[in-house]
Amino acid sequence: MLGPVLLAASRSDRMRRVVASAPVTRPVVQRFIAGDDLAPALDTVRALTASGLHVTLDHLGEDVTDRATAQATRDAYLKLLETLAGAGLAERAEVSVKLSAFGQALPDGGHDIALENVRPVAELAGEHGTTVTLDMEDHTTVDSTLSVLRELRREHPGTGAVLQSYLFRTEDDARALAVEGSRVRLVKGAYKEPGSVAFQDRREVDRAYVRALRILFEGEGYPMVGSHDPRMIAIAQELAARTGRAPGTYEFQMLYGIRTAEQRRLAEAGERMRVYVPYGADWYGYFMRRLAERPANLAFFLRSFAPGR
Repeated sequence: MLGPVLLAASRSDRMRRVVASAPVTRPVVQRFIAGDDLAPALDTVRALTASGLHVTLDHLGEDVTDRATAQATRDAYLKLLETLAGAGLAERAEVSVKLSAFGQALPDGGHDIALENVRPVAELAGEHGTTVTLDMEDHTTVDSTLSVLRELRREHPGTGAVLQSYLFRTEDDARALAVEGSRVRLVKGAYKEPGSVAFQDRREVDRAYVRALRILFEGEGYPMVGSHDPRMIAIAQELAARTGRAPGTYEFQMLYGIRTAEQRRLAEAGERMRVYVPYGADWYGYFMRRLAERPANLAFFLRSFAPGR
């Protein structure tokens, strides 16, 4: 029941101020966020890759409302990619971007501004031998995001996308993207969506996830299984066996700070396991969605407020 409340709070400026100013918040945030700037995030990347894991880095920020901030996001990603390459980490670390941080939501030409800003990021990623994945946000952004994907893949075919199984449209989108060279991360979805466009029942979301997963594994692309759900992980491994996919022709992805033992287990078993590592000062929206996704995350956060902790 608290999930919808937390998702609504993730876009509340008033709640942002309350949570960000609470003295106990910072230690809890550090469980899910790899620092406010690039230096600690880079330390995290080194530690994860040294233990056999792959990484995708997200410089946090979303819902940008001015062009200067969108350009600052672009510059932050360019610096990130140069730093990864300079540290010899680009082979095992890619980047994930939210187009709303690149200007997608700007009222005058937001789509074109986002494309203009993200294009040099995709170009630099390719130069350094790594890739970019376009994160998916709420349902109003899907058409624009997939359009940007099509434009980028003309010159940068390794550009990836994210699909969310709770949206009714996702099976059709999965069919369209299950083509040679396409990289698709499938997740369940973490935004508050209306019943007119998305499944509301968790069981329906799970069933939709399996249907889309099957489409991706049976296709010619590169599926990226974005889930912490043991059932979905097992089903993905069954689909890999059934479709004759060897490890390295698909991968698992999980969030930094969640099910870390399972991440190591999958990597040690020979699976390609990628950890989604967010960093940056604008952590609030991401953090609240993590609390909404799993009761265990929320309980962990609330326990930090208990006296004596």
